Amino acid sequence: MVGTRNHPTNFPPPDLSPSKASAPRAKSSPTHQWTHTPKALTLLWLIVSLPLVAWDSGYIVLRPHSMPGGKWHRPVFTPYALYGTVDYMYGWPAYESGNGFTLAQGSLNVFESIGYLGYLYIFGMHGEGQWALAKGQRRSIGGGWGGLACLLGFSLSLLTFSKTVLYALNEHFSDYRYIGHNSFSRLVFLWIIPNGAWIILPAYMIYAFGADILQGLSIAGGDQTSKPARATKPSKYEMRNTATVASKRSTPPKYD
Repeated sequence: MVGTRNHPTNFPPPDLSPSKASAPRAKSSPTHQWTHTPKALTLLWLIVSLPLVAWDSGYIVLRPHSMPGGKWHRPVFTPYALYGTVDYMYGWPAYESGNGFTLAQGSLNVFESIGYLGYLYIFGMHGEGQWALAKGQRRSIGGGWGGLACLLGFSLSLLTFSKTVLYALNEHFSDYRYIGHNSFSRLVFLWIIPNGAWIILPAYMIYAFGADILQGLSIAGGDQTSKPARATKPSKYEMRNTATVASKRSTPPKYD
């Protein structure tokens, strides 16, 4: 006699509906945040240079009234009585000959200064942190506004650098027509050093802003290994500052 096995119940059919199906897990990749934190030297240079450029532009635009003997020369533009004898582009020889290069440069100064003020405005309105030159307290800005501020700063620094180099090259290819009468020491202290500052500092700013732009593009593209990406790797302070800004954005507001 053959015995039969009793099964308790039949197995239920599998539920293959889309809502029950388990979706494959996506690999979690670390998120990267980018922020622009201007260098202390950049902020210090803007604080010093913007009033000087406004002063210089005022002298150029108001000629001949701002020149020696003019009704607006004293007391605001008195130092240009000396500088006009060092660089004839600022003195009577260039003005009386109708040389328009000085005024063209002064016109660019106006647009350049407006652009720098726009950079500071964006940085002030949309940045996070304190206005400070100290490394651990400096203000930062990220997202689209950070990208716009960085692009604006890079473009303006390139404009300042190129304009000043053009000014020097114009003298060189004009056989030093407007500064060749100076002694070497007078030329160094009253022309080369003052004008050289508008080459060296903007060149540094070009590097600083360019590195930030390249860093942001490398992060956005997921590139951490190429030589340009490694060259713009953020410092420990920048990474810590970026993490602080990101945590502030992700923290929900507290309500009483």
